[in-house]
Amino acid sequence: MAKNNNGKAENFEKTLFKAADKLRKNMDAAEYKHIVLGLIFLKYISDSFEALHTKLLEGEGKYKGADPEDQDEYKAENVFFVPPYARWSYLHGKSKLPSIGKDVDDAMVAIEKANPSLKGILPTVYARPNLDKAALGGLIDLIGNIALGDEAAKAKDILGRVYEYFLGEFANAEGKKGGQFYTPKAIVRLMVEMIEPYRGRVYDPCCGSGGMFIMSEQFVESHQGDKDNISIYGQESNQTTWRLCRMNLAIRQIAADQVQWNNEGSFLNDAHKDLKADFILANPPFNDSDWSGQLLSKDPRWKYGIPPAGNANYAWLQHMIYHLSPKGIMACVLANGSLSSQTNNEGEIRKQLIENDLVDCIVGLPKQLFYNTGIPACIWFISRKRIGNHERKRSGEILFIDAGEVGYMRDRTHREFSADDIINIANTYHNWRSKPSNRGTYQDIKGFCKSAALAEVQKHNYVLTPGRYVGIKDEIDDGIPFEDKMKQLTSELAEQIEEEKKLNVIIEKSMKSLGYKVER
Repeated sequence: MAKNNNGKAENFEKTLFKAADKLRKNMDAAEYKHIVLGLIFLKYISDSFEALHTKLLEGEGKYKGADPEDQDEYKAENVFFVPPYARWSYLHGKSKLPSIGKDVDDAMVAIEKANPSLKGILPTVYARPNLDKAALGGLIDLIGNIALGDEAAKAKDILGRVYEYFLGEFANAEGKKGGQFYTPKAIVRLMVEMIEPYRGRVYDPCCGSGGMFIMSEQFVESHQGDKDNISIYGQESNQTTWRLCRMNLAIRQIAADQVQWNNEGSFLNDAHKDLKADFILANPPFNDSDWSGQLLSKDPRWKYGIPPAGNANYAWLQHMIYHLSPKGIMACVLANGSLSSQTNNEGEIRKQLIENDLVDCIVGLPKQLFYNTGIPACIWFISRKRIGNHERKRSGEILFIDAGEVGYMRDRTHREFSADDIINIANTYHNWRSKPSNRGTYQDIKGFCKSAALAEVQKHNYVLTPGRYVGIKDEIDDGIPFEDKMKQLTSELAEQIEEEKKLNVIIEKSMKSLGYKVER
């Protein structure tokens, strides 16, 4: 994990995940994640229930005369009701018994029955024969220790962060499949920081485990806003992933009534046909060739051109533009190929998006940011707010940011953005977008950012690869004259050649001593 102000909490989460992973034994990570995340969710709602249950038992103030077992008391406080034999204290007391798997499954069923909004969401996988019951009991003991501090709010916040951290680690463990339900946190944070969803409707048509929604809410709270000022709309075609999303949102107490599942997906069965969103954030599957495009050639969403049946990149872009409000802005992660492809009408669609003044900014991303692919990626920022709207007029220009060398290696295979990296990229965009008096002053930086006029983009045949516009970063002048540098390089090269000659002589002698004939 990146170092930040939450270092201690992150160490705790990392330690907890390692301990939980040891209990996995021979179970596949894709299967195991539902067991662990389901238990974390159960612990969360049980803790929330117990906190209110205690207040009702004490019966002070507004709780005077209240019935601690009345489900309506919990509904009024937006807390899930947990039946007696589904409460964590009850299950924790039975964690060493061989029946613990069935007990947890029964608890999940009981919770869904008592809380209709959770129907069909919770996993009932704990009685499976391949799940070692001693390991399950150990996992319950482990999660039962997540209680840092006495305040329920603090404990719940820890559980939320643990759930989010575990999602990322399971995505890492699953590799390619993991990317189907999880977008790395640093990428999500960058997108949210750039489009700033303070208030309005936030939409993700391929929402995975809900990371875009979580980060949007956190953004509002971190900027002293009111999270009730935003409402979320989403869709997910994978039911298992949708369940993870709904649990993730419930832990964060985010209303998820408008986060829909159907197995046909947003193209064939758009769950929000009439939605016009103020903010759209999405990380759709890269270069998806199985999106049923041949069935949708006359769809009204394809205002800027019919996307090819063999690649959904421009279908996703146009689907989101279709759902964008008159002042809306969107951020969409796509493969780098979307910036330059000229095949199957993609070049013409890109030209139409540019000529219609929709493309606001392109951010080129570094390699190794994603768990599921090594394909170079970028973020498209599409905006309908380019004619002013309290910011400067940006018609006829596009900001290009090349972040290909930004970030640090979290481990041998994964790169990550630091908090400072995200702030730098986001501020570059905000400064470019704003009137000079509002924020800072934007300046082109060779090798990093360039504000390009439409004429320059036309000259490049509507290719949007940032490197074409920002150029190559200048080397830092170290003050050493060119002639001196050449003398130094020549001297070093001569020394290297001399050393190689000496080494060859030693090798020849050794080979001859072993009876080999050495030919020059």
